[in-house]
Amino acid sequence: MDTPPAPVPATWQLRLPYLTLALFLGTIAALVWLTRAYDEEAQRATLINDVLWMEQNMRFHLDRNAALLAQLGPELLAAGLRAPSTRASLEQLLRAESGLVRVIWLDAEGKLKGAVPPLSEAHLMGETQGAVPAASILRLARAIGQPAYGPAYEVAGGDYHFEVHVPLYAEGAFAGTAVGVYSLQTLVVRELPWWFSERYRVSVLDADGREIAAKSKVAPLSSAHEYRMSFEPPGHGLTLRITAYRGETRWIPVLLIGSLVLLCGVILWSVWQLRSQLARRLAAEQALRNESAFRKAMEDSMITGMRARDLRGRITHVNPAFCRMTGYSAEELIGRAPPLPYWLPDHTEQRQALLDRLQEGGSTPEGVELRFRRKNGEPLDVLLFEAPLIDAQGRHTGWLGSFLDITEQKRAQELARQQEERLQATSRLITMGEMASTLAHELNQPLAAIASYNSGCMNRLAAAGEIDREELMEIHLRLGRQAQRAGEIIRRVHDFVRRSEPKRIPVDINVIIRDAVDLIEADARKRRIRLLTELADRLPEVDADPVMIEQIIVNLVRNGMDAMHDNPPQRRTVRLRTGQEDDLVVIKVIDQGRGIDPQTARRLFEPFFTTKPEGMGMGLNICRSIAELHRGRLGFESNPEGGTIFILTLPVEPA
Repeated sequence: MDTPPAPVPATWQLRLPYLTLALFLGTIAALVWLTRAYDEEAQRATLINDVLWMEQNMRFHLDRNAALLAQLGPELLAAGLRAPSTRASLEQLLRAESGLVRVIWLDAEGKLKGAVPPLSEAHLMGETQGAVPAASILRLARAIGQPAYGPAYEVAGGDYHFEVHVPLYAEGAFAGTAVGVYSLQTLVVRELPWWFSERYRVSVLDADGREIAAKSKVAPLSSAHEYRMSFEPPGHGLTLRITAYRGETRWIPVLLIGSLVLLCGVILWSVWQLRSQLARRLAAEQALRNESAFRKAMEDSMITGMRARDLRGRITHVNPAFCRMTGYSAEELIGRAPPLPYWLPDHTEQRQALLDRLQEGGSTPEGVELRFRRKNGEPLDVLLFEAPLIDAQGRHTGWLGSFLDITEQKRAQELARQQEERLQATSRLITMGEMASTLAHELNQPLAAIASYNSGCMNRLAAAGEIDREELMEIHLRLGRQAQRAGEIIRRVHDFVRRSEPKRIPVDINVIIRDAVDLIEADARKRRIRLLTELADRLPEVDADPVMIEQIIVNLVRNGMDAMHDNPPQRRTVRLRTGQEDDLVVIKVIDQGRGIDPQTARRLFEPFFTTKPEGMGMGLNICRSIAELHRGRLGFESNPEGGTIFILTLPVEPA
């Protein structure tokens, strides 16, 4: 039964898995990007929060120092460093953590009243050009009544300082100014806590962008996380730059992202492999469909019927040619078990025996001729070749048979056989016609003897006197033998010329030769030809039709006698010799005639070829056909003593 082709999926159905995969991979990539963006944003938010905390902490520190200067300033103006408490407070103010490196106090006119540590010219460099403290900042602080910060300036050693001027008041009147000198480097290094320094690099830039102070000398590895803000106070163009160091590797997100990337790679590889395998499978399916279509077209165009059966004899497949032969459709045959509908009713046991023989033997390489019945009742002759069906695992699953319709061939063979039989009978009649005068003479002898004996008996009965009973008995015995002889001659002639179906029976070849010699002996005597028989003892029997074999012998002997027509009387001998070679019985008819020339030898067995003016040219052709019908051979060879030896071989085994 044909398998319907698989439906072809729509284009969108073929592309849907790839679109889904692309969407999945895009989602994974977006998730990874969002995760990294979120992480970057979180790090930047942490940076800003830390910077704001640092700014607030430094502002608080500067404001506290300004407040201490405002508190300590009047004592310094009034008594200088004579009071221990004032000296202690000043030392506390100038500790390294405060960032102050010097404290200067001035009177209301701006004159220097004191400084700790004392001023020296080695510290005066940069923009101030020795104007420490700066007069402009002093006036600004006095004018606004609040602490005022001056610009940063470079001092010896590469450090940068800036000043804070704190105005001092006594009893509501301006009394002077306390000036605190900050070291930018010390302020940045000392003021920031250790944890802040481990996370960020803090530097101070001037108005030109030059770095004038920094928390660490180690440059940041990346500027991706950087934040800048104005350094207020002291202001005057100073900028704080905070750059995050590369933090610790966050292994969980890295492992998560790595796992996603790895899984995506595995998915892509799997999809690629699946796509390749699917492509190979589709190609194989297409090749299989093409091969199946090719085989179906070839099977449909065959005139040989094909039938497949399983091990239990049920039909599993038939081709159109088999259906045309039997007249049954595939639906009527597939699934049927023995007895099958096209079997002849009286051949059921024979067919079952054949199936059993196939089950044991395996195949019928030489073919088996069978007769079936078409659906309309007409006979169907087929030649069956059957072989076992072996599946891909090497298991025997059933039988595959091919059927050739030989009905017309069998009918033609039967017609040819009947024509051959008629021709053989005609040939025998012709032979008998040619031997008619001789046979009449042969019959005349016993009949004349019978008539003579009968006259003698009548004369004895008519004569007077006693009748010699012994003499009469002897005469009647002679009458009987002559009548029996005549009857035997008539029987042989009748057997020879009668037309009957070929019938093979076990026969003794020597007996057939003797009968043939008896039949033709009269003709031989007439031609003054000797027939000599040299018959082998204990010759095995062969299955043959005795009339047909006798026809061959008679034909060959008469040909030999015709070939010796011109021979002198002493060279007119035909020998009939029998023997056995292996599993063959050999019959040789040896004459001493003129022999057969090569040109005649090539056409000797052709139908209607004869060297006799009155011959039909069918004798030897019929003889060879009879020999082949008995699975034997008829040939000839030259007689070394002159003449020809015709050799007939017949198999001992049953034909």
